[in-house]
Amino acid sequence: MRAIILAGGQGTRLRPYTVVLPKPLMPIGEYPILEVIVRQLVFYGFTHITMAVNHQAEIIRSFFNSGTKWGIKIDYSLEKTPLGTMGPLKLIDNLPDNFLVMNGDILSNINFRAFHDYHINKNNIFTISAYQREQKTEYGVLEINNHDYLTDFKEKPVTKYDVSMGIYMLNKSVLDYIPAEKEYGFDKLMMDLLKAKNPASVKRFDGYWLDIGRPDDYIQAIDEFESLKHTFLKQ
Repeated sequence: MRAIILAGGQGTRLRPYTVVLPKPLMPIGEYPILEVIVRQLVFYGFTHITMAVNHQAEIIRSFFNSGTKWGIKIDYSLEKTPLGTMGPLKLIDNLPDNFLVMNGDILSNINFRAFHDYHINKNNIFTISAYQREQKTEYGVLEINNHDYLTDFKEKPVTKYDVSMGIYMLNKSVLDYIPAEKEYGFDKLMMDLLKAKNPASVKRFDGYWLDIGRPDDYIQAIDEFESLKHTFLKQ
């Protein structure tokens, strides 16, 4: 099984933490977040990881080398200019019919093998792993009719919404939608698939998930990792 890890971002939202280290090498407990991901992928049976790198690429390459330490093949695809989240896929040769793509800053206990198999069994072109987040409004919300009279009132309501976890399964045919050597993001691809009436599938996940791209989430990940370590690293 093949995985592509997107590890080329500059980590601007996580500054000043990322001034010295690239975001995927930020420590979570005793491991960098990207090493946690590598260990998880090995556990779930992946045999080949390609890291799409750009910013501070040599630091990431020096840390992981060929992947021998973890018993997996690791190689690298270097972006000369930033290509967004989906653009780097055009630089990678010999992709299998179906493969995992994910961000290099995700802390989750998702079963990557089950997600991989779900995508293949459904014969999807693109499968998004989704997580439900809640956002509490800090104000009392007024609902007003056309005559300016109050029709309802909600005290600090909570809104629930599904978000992309930054973890995807792709069929190789999706590469036909991605332009070569051009910045092209997940958002653009989703819109293009919708226009083509070939939409992505969504698989909801109700376990643990954090994107450590923001300082608050990074601190939360550090605080929770040790107590939940057995759920992230099963070997």
